[in-house]
Amino acid sequence: MSGKNGAEFVASLSEEIPAEQEKKLVSAIDEYLIKNRPVQHIIGYSYFYGYQMKVSEDVLIPRPETEELVGYVLAKYDEVFDGAKVKVVDIGTGSGAIAIALAKEEPKMEVCASDISENAIIIANENAHNNDAKVDFVVGNMLEPFINRNDKFDILVSNPPYIPDDEYVESIVLDNEPHIALFGGNDGMHFYDIILRDASKILNVPNVIAFEHSFSKRAEMEKLVKKYFPNGKLEQIKDLNGKDRFTIITNKE
Repeated sequence: MSGKNGAEFVASLSEEIPAEQEKKLVSAIDEYLIKNRPVQHIIGYSYFYGYQMKVSEDVLIPRPETEELVGYVLAKYDEVFDGAKVKVVDIGTGSGAIAIALAKEEPKMEVCASDISENAIIIANENAHNNDAKVDFVVGNMLEPFINRNDKFDILVSNPPYIPDDEYVESIVLDNEPHIALFGGNDGMHFYDIILRDASKILNVPNVIAFEHSFSKRAEMEKLVKKYFPNGKLEQIKDLNGKDRFTIITNKE
């Protein structure tokens, strides 16, 4: 809003706000308090893993917990693939935040990503361009764009819609973020079932599958993993707030 970075902003705290900036600030406060718009929508962007990401009503605003997911994927890559070149797919990419962060943080990852929303893919492509990240974005439902491809992937990562259809959601989220990216069926597990059911069709062996999910779905995630990957190594990890948030499966056979 000020056009300044953090250091510049602090250094100018004693200065009088120019009239034009004051007008913008008052308008932004009105948008937030009266019209119930998220700050990220008002300024047009958010930050994820240190990278600026354009956001709008067509994509979810990236959450801090999802940054933890990226960190766990990078660590698991080091453990399982030990610096080798790998192919990564991000299912339900939204703004492209996960895919872009992985592509930027690990050059040996060749990253593809899908989303059912064409508008989301437009924003994801713009974010990749703005961050000089090489990611192949495709429009399509879940794993469908990749099932008939000749090449397969080594890592699958996803933060799919996981709020149960009848669960309460704060109005600032419900009124501003795309419902298609929020709700995951009656129990919130619909998309995890689809992804795990079809994952073996697009993955090499060994492979890693990494999810973010609702903190209340730890047991349900374990049950699904055992159904589709009974021989996989299952890890379930709490987020920094101590809530069950991530499930990682390593399949070596």
